[in-house]
Amino acid sequence: MAMPWLRSTSARLALAVMASFLIAFVLLGAGVYLAVSTLLLQDARELVRTDASGLAEVQRDSGSAALVEELQGRIAAPEDPDAVYALFNRDGRAVVATTGMQAHATTAARWITFDAADAGDSDGHRRVIAHLQPLADGSTLLVGLRLHSQDRFLALMLRTALAALLVAATLGALVGWLTSRWVSGRLRSLDATAERVGGGELALRVPLDGSDDAFDRLARRFNGMLDRIEDLLGGVRHATDHIAHDLRTPLTRLRNGLEELRRQPGDPGRDAALDAAVAETDQLLRTFASLLWLARIEAQAPAQDEPQLELAALVADAVELYTPSAGERGIRLHADLQPTQVRGDRDQLFQLLVNLLDNALKYAPGDSAVDVRLQATPQGALLQIDDQGPGIPAAERERVFDRFQRLESHRGSPGSGLGLSLVRAIVHRHGGRIVLLDQAPGLRVQVLLPPIHTDSAW
Repeated sequence: MAMPWLRSTSARLALAVMASFLIAFVLLGAGVYLAVSTLLLQDARELVRTDASGLAEVQRDSGSAALVEELQGRIAAPEDPDAVYALFNRDGRAVVATTGMQAHATTAARWITFDAADAGDSDGHRRVIAHLQPLADGSTLLVGLRLHSQDRFLALMLRTALAALLVAATLGALVGWLTSRWVSGRLRSLDATAERVGGGELALRVPLDGSDDAFDRLARRFNGMLDRIEDLLGGVRHATDHIAHDLRTPLTRLRNGLEELRRQPGDPGRDAALDAAVAETDQLLRTFASLLWLARIEAQAPAQDEPQLELAALVADAVELYTPSAGERGIRLHADLQPTQVRGDRDQLFQLLVNLLDNALKYAPGDSAVDVRLQATPQGALLQIDDQGPGIPAAERERVFDRFQRLESHRGSPGSGLGLSLVRAIVHRHGGRIVLLDQAPGLRVQVLLPPIHTDSAW
């Protein structure tokens, strides 16, 4: 199972850059090592071949005795301490040989590699490359070279390469980290803008750097998309405002006319019909007022620059406002409030409380209780309202926040279906979150507003 941090695109990008860096370094180092090793071996063979040709020429010109004498002289007082010599007769026995060297005349190969004793070496043996050359009298001449210097150079080169590999791994990790940071930084502004736009700041745009690279083009398309969304939302908002304004005036005139008719003497049936018509007109006017206010709240910037206020005092005022109406139905309204500072619009937060308490008391049965709690948490101010009413099915809890959405069982109750829409708009403008939970029986409403100087929401 993959580690959780490997799921991060930035981590994968950093690893990919580091791996590419290391692979390129290993391939380059291996190529250089093989090239140098091959070159050193070729030089050693050339030296051995030249030396063997000279000794063979001594045998041809002066005979085998002169060759033996020459070999003995070179072994006794070597000009090159790494040189190895041997002469084998027809039977393969060594006539003369460098001390510590074993017989190797039985092989049919022209070039052989073996280990020979070396008293001056710490481990006592060194690799030898040798050339076997048959002579005219049936003997075999062996001329070799201890690869002492070459092996030391290659070992030093390998140690240096390993140290360089460690440095390359560190540099690769650093380059990968810087690359991922650069990519994340380019995307961070896009992410931050998307988050703030989602919070209601529709006028924000992603800054462009003018490089016209893939990130800059993405930011430009993202800004174009935001422009289009803002235009569409502005058109809907203006249409809603115009409809509300245009219909509110004739509805007001209609209500005033119905009031005039109701003041005139008439039969009781007509008065009842007029009372119902006035009530329906008042409901329509309240609905349009709520629509206008909802549109204004959604068009406002987030409330992060609003003044600080004591939320507990505001909740206490709302509870005090509804205590008499709750008492008339035998509903006990309890409040447990902790002092909690938030930043926000006092009127909007009070309307939020009024709507939530109104819903709780509207659906709570008589002789029950509605509990209101406010507490300060590390995440912010947590407001919780519990009632013992019928509650809301889990499948419907998100839908009831939409405009004009009401449960089938609540269709006949008074209201416009905009109360919870207003509540959600106010909560979102203040950077918070609202959830509906099962109280068993009843409904639990939880609202979390962010603390002072904190942008995080629940």
